[in-house]
Amino acid sequence: MNTDNSVVLLGWSAHAIESAQKMDRPFVVVSFEDFEQYAKENNIPFVSWDFNQWGDKSNSLILREKLSPFNPNVAIPLYEETVEWAGALNTLYRDDPRVINRAFLFRNKVMMKRKALLAGLRVGLFEEVHSREQVHNFMNRLNEANLVLEGEEDAWVHLKPFSAAGTVGHKLLRSHDQIDEKVVEKDFPCLVESHLPGQEFSCEAFIHNGKIRFMNITEYVKLGYSNFIPAGPSLQSKRPEIRKVMEKLVEAFGIEYGVIHPEWFLTEDNTLSFGEVACRIPGGHIFELISKAYGFDAVQAMILCSDPDTTEEDIKNFFPSDEEPTKSYAGSLMIYPKPGIVSRLVIPEELKEDPYFESHTLTEPMEHKVLDDREGFGNHYGTIFFQGNEPERMEELLRHYNEIDFYQG
Repeated sequence: MNTDNSVVLLGWSAHAIESAQKMDRPFVVVSFEDFEQYAKENNIPFVSWDFNQWGDKSNSLILREKLSPFNPNVAIPLYEETVEWAGALNTLYRDDPRVINRAFLFRNKVMMKRKALLAGLRVGLFEEVHSREQVHNFMNRLNEANLVLEGEEDAWVHLKPFSAAGTVGHKLLRSHDQIDEKVVEKDFPCLVESHLPGQEFSCEAFIHNGKIRFMNITEYVKLGYSNFIPAGPSLQSKRPEIRKVMEKLVEAFGIEYGVIHPEWFLTEDNTLSFGEVACRIPGGHIFELISKAYGFDAVQAMILCSDPDTTEEDIKNFFPSDEEPTKSYAGSLMIYPKPGIVSRLVIPEELKEDPYFESHTLTEPMEHKVLDDREGFGNHYGTIFFQGNEPERMEELLRHYNEIDFYQG
């Protein structure tokens, strides 16, 4: 691999910076000016940039010029908000206009689902809506399709922003009354879609030259709260079918380099439905868990796979086999305090003494009130990490401690 060119990391991530520092190649971080002083004090190559501005005085051509002293050849998005910027820069570096088009595809959930539908992947019913009335009409059409009778429960509708990451802005609407109660004008325009049945899980695929070089399956214990890697035996047994739809997704979306993080739904009759896909570091500490479970640095893997100049030998030497079962499972539980007054942190002794307990990032709070109208799941106050050899025990622990009030009044 040519190590003369720099890797551009779009967004500030201490974890990603530490991983890049351990690689034998230069890099430069692009982020908001708030981080510039810290970067200078710690000798981190840095370019100040406001990702929220796009116009004649702030565009990819200007950013490319600011980055030119670092001799970059690939830009990597670390966060959802930097995906389009990475696409724009890589279009310039690779002289390929389709790269930016794919970035726009990843950032618009309606476009994304249309593409998946055209590729023959199974998706739910979805529409782009611009008013509360259109949401009501969508629910009515779902009710008709599901043969819902008067007095029965309405068909569930999921409302999602086009480009927000994770659960931000996601609203589950279970009735017409909830549409009137929960939906506000600032939600529009947005995506509405039918509820997909089945077990939700994600895959993390490292792709180079259009081929999946390593694929992980992450088991969600409670969406937005807890997951572990790799998935347990039941979900892993479906790996061949999951691999096929992943390859179909890669081909349909024209993905050549980098990492994708799609979410799927698996029903009891083994039907797989496509939820959505992102092409940046996944949330939920998934990269950290991958590194612990498989023994390689997931950020370094992303850098390798994002660079077209990475050789086949580099790829072969870096990744272990993803078909062989790991001897260790890594899990994380994000802690969200319940609404009410919070004044202290209480960690059960049984947690500290459990052999699967690894570490936590929970801190003592200042007294404050946790609101009950938080966006998405709200901000988590820290994470508890587990590691052990039995997936059943891992799931049991994640479910148990999700019910514990770590932050109390």
